[in-house]
Amino acid sequence: MTSSFRHLSRLSLAVGFAFGIATTALAAGDSNDDTNPPPKTQTTKTCTGGKVWDKTKKECVNPKKSSFNDDDLYQFAREFAYAGQYDNAITVLNLARNQNDPRVLNYLGYANRKAGRMELGMSYYRKALQADENYILARSYMGMALVEQGDIQGARVQLVEIRDRGGEGTWAYRSLLQSLNGYKTY
Repeated sequence: MTSSFRHLSRLSLAVGFAFGIATTALAAGDSNDDTNPPPKTQTTKTCTGGKVWDKTKKECVNPKKSSFNDDDLYQFAREFAYAGQYDNAITVLNLARNQNDPRVLNYLGYANRKAGRMELGMSYYRKALQADENYILARSYMGMALVEQGDIQGARVQLVEIRDRGGEGTWAYRSLLQSLNGYKTY
């Protein structure tokens, strides 16, 4: 191996490592691939009846617009959705001030679809993609819904869109691919 090739390899490795850290950091809050399941908090461990954990008060409270910002409400809704509490997720998402946030629209789609309201869920996915056509998580969930409806070609179109938008290595891509291959996914 030549010296310049070794230097280039190290540089590529360093850039790749740095990019990986940046990608991981962005994925935690980036609307394009916020796909890691949310950690369980007191909201789903302790609270019942759609209440959320207020860290300041150290108790379960009814969520209100004035009490939490949209990011807090979004995180509560994701946690409810992953816990199968779809109606609680919808209630919390409806409190968000920005109802055109693609993250909010996407999880309204997800929660409604999982609660059995497929057409309403699909309409929210479409709205999320109108707000941000590069939102690969919405494309993934929409693709999974299309698989559920038997529209395999439509789901494949979404898979290609995810790939073409740089999402081939993401959870969004892999989970839709698994869904297309007949595996159960979220």
